[in-house]
Amino acid sequence: MRRADRLFELIQILRRARTTLTAAQLAEQLEVTPRTVYRDMAALMAMRVPVEGEAGVGYIMRPGYDLPPLMFDHEEIEAIVVGLELLRRTGDKGLQAAARRVTAKIADVLPDPGEADMADGRFVVSHFGAPEPMAADMGMLRTSVRDDRQLVIDYRDEKGDVTHRTVLPLAVIYYTEVTVLAAWCELRQDFRHFRADRIVTCRETGESFTEQAVRLRRDWHEQLIMPHDAVS
Repeated sequence: MRRADRLFELIQILRRARTTLTAAQLAEQLEVTPRTVYRDMAALMAMRVPVEGEAGVGYIMRPGYDLPPLMFDHEEIEAIVVGLELLRRTGDKGLQAAARRVTAKIADVLPDPGEADMADGRFVVSHFGAPEPMAADMGMLRTSVRDDRQLVIDYRDEKGDVTHRTVLPLAVIYYTEVTVLAAWCELRQDFRHFRADRIVTCRETGESFTEQAVRLRRDWHEQLIMPHDAVS
């Protein structure tokens, strides 16, 4: 998480808090160390964000610190919250957690926070969707696509045979019933699509393919094959 995003998230947590939060509690929510929280709190205080507290005691935000309300109409709000709820159907726990954080942030700055609440049953999204991968870390797959990082995977095909692959991840495709990693496969010397729930093991090699990424994605889009026909 970038520091600017972390500071914004820290403000949101403190605005929602009803009691003092320790650096350890904040660190657990942000998935950072208490030392990072201390530095971030010092930065917020320097920016004149009305935070009170100190190391070893805890922190709380003085009432009255508000962000400007977001100007969405009713249909825009409904589009956002329904779209975020649909992420439950991807089987990607990282995106689902991010969706919950986004919903909380939107509710915090809406004039009527209840408009972002899906719990009252006005709009319902079914839980049916892609299975959650048992072995593949979806966060790693998304990061490898985002940063053009080579992966080594063990992959089980529909017959149950397992092969060892070195791949260059190009995209994550979310279908209703399956999540697929599109990649250049060094073994096949061609584009292949790997079902996330059939990846047995997955690790980064430390190698980058940034110089090839633009060309590979362009070529992949030009000869895109539906994953059900090209799963390797």
